[in-house]
Amino acid sequence: MYRRRWFQLLCAGAAIAALALLAACGGGNKEEVSNTPATSGAKVAATAPELEDGTLQIGSDISYAPIEFYEEGTQNAEGLDVDLANALADELGVKVEFINTGFDGIIPALNVSRFDIVMSALTVTEERSKQIDFVPYLSAGTDILVAKGNPKNVKAVEDLSGLTVGVQLGTIQVDQLAAANDELKAAGKPEINVMTFDQNPMAVEQLKIGRADAVIADSPVVANDARLSEGKLEACGLMIEAAPYGIGLRKGSTELKAELEAALEKVQESGKYDEILAEWGLTAGALD
Repeated sequence: MYRRRWFQLLCAGAAIAALALLAACGGGNKEEVSNTPATSGAKVAATAPELEDGTLQIGSDISYAPIEFYEEGTQNAEGLDVDLANALADELGVKVEFINTGFDGIIPALNVSRFDIVMSALTVTEERSKQIDFVPYLSAGTDILVAKGNPKNVKAVEDLSGLTVGVQLGTIQVDQLAAANDELKAAGKPEINVMTFDQNPMAVEQLKIGRADAVIADSPVVANDARLSEGKLEACGLMIEAAPYGIGLRKGSTELKAELEAALEKVQESGKYDEILAEWGLTAGALD
């Protein structure tokens, strides 16, 4: 999804049209497709080869609320990325098609053209930027989800020493825990027992039943999970290594990248960008 794939921090609410990305933030290997109606009135000239068929295909791991998730009991995708993707598509005069894919394989799938772009709480990192290009659109960080009252007194990643921590495969948090363990080992302290899962909700469930002491994920996702836990869980309120989420594109998609940048600028200028962030409680992550 900081998938380092702002709400397991800031909340899943209600939403808008369909979404998905190949994770926030891994969502299994099963692929599902959901479509939004075709839009009209293009405001940015869409001439990129990827848009010749009138559709922008988006890879997404739709299991990382409030960034992207399925409405309970349905295959209707909701979330920040869904709303923003539809706003961008409206500017480009195309429809969107979200393709649900496991987060840990989302960049390789993009690079073999399974879809046109990735929108999946995908944190911009130096390593990822060697593989794909990005259009940044939101700032997020890492936070830690713990039981109500924070019984283990977790205030930083190093406080996870000797604890069992759940994390989603393919996320930057996996790398953060590995780095923390290197430091703990060098200091002669107990390492973190890392439990990895295909999807973030699986990690959260282990915390709820007491098999994990904490879950580490993007701050918006942590906040959202805490809100939905009915008082059983809470966010530590951290903002570790804040960095932007980015729309991921293949290195050769230069025209599409330029058109998406232009569309995003128009969505920001119109006020729609601020409206979408406010809908999902993510205004603190706004980028100019």
